[in-house]
Amino acid sequence: MTSAAKTTRIDARFEALRAEGRAALVTFVMAGDPDIETSLALLKSLPKAGADVIELGIPFTDPMADGPAIQAAGLRALKSGMTLNKTLALVRAFRAQDQATPIVLMGYYNPVYVHGVPAFLEEAKAAGVDGLIIVDLPAEEDAELCLPARAAGLNFIRLATPTTDDKRLPKVLENTSGFVYYVSLTGITGAALSDYSGVSEAVARIKRSTPLPIAVGFGVKTAANAAAIARYADGVVVGTALVDALAKSLDAENRAGPRTVEAVTSLVADLSRGVRGARAQAVKKDDPFSLKGALGALARLWS
Repeated sequence: MTSAAKTTRIDARFEALRAEGRAALVTFVMAGDPDIETSLALLKSLPKAGADVIELGIPFTDPMADGPAIQAAGLRALKSGMTLNKTLALVRAFRAQDQATPIVLMGYYNPVYVHGVPAFLEEAKAAGVDGLIIVDLPAEEDAELCLPARAAGLNFIRLATPTTDDKRLPKVLENTSGFVYYVSLTGITGAALSDYSGVSEAVARIKRSTPLPIAVGFGVKTAANAAAIARYADGVVVGTALVDALAKSLDAENRAGPRTVEAVTSLVADLSRGVRGARAQAVKKDDPFSLKGALGALARLWS
């Protein structure tokens, strides 16, 4: 079972982008960073800047999988008074003007567990959430949240990593829906990836086991990075670079400045150009009127 029973905004968005022949740009921001008002303004601005899917972080006091930048973002959000209830309120406010852009809540199980799983799922669905990424719930714990989420009509997106071997992969994919998030390196968020050659092979390997889109994240900081991944993945996930851009726009007291939203959206626009440009580069590479394209066409004919 690899898809939710009902089509979600996530399913629809990836299907539309597949028809366009390009990858999705998936952007991560922390709910409530640096304050609720700025967070909402940023959220509303992301689709116009080129974000196809939005991951919205749920602030948590012990984010064990996150690097310093996202940890700091979560602490700023908590200091501003952000809670799980206010995160859902942000989604409701966003949905008042945008009914199309998919929203994925990303975080840890503790806030959901404390809130109560049935109440959380009902409120998240009503607010306009489309999917969940809960990084500390392994596949063996699917009964805790994954299966109830799917029954509620929410995608449950699982992470695969370089250490997810062929024996483990079927279990990871079993109840995953929406898309598969491939973490391109072993480590915490924000770490750099210098070589993308192995990612291409990993994406191809996962695709042999699932029809779901594969989105690749970790280590994506520039339009060139995004373009490199977009040539073979169905989505490019960017988080730490956006959080860093926001942090650099804040004053000494971590207050938003007049260019805070623009600092993030200008980077999103640049990343979007990289993702969209990857399609043109791929088309040019396969142009039958070029020598490389002609050789490639002949190779495919004889393969």
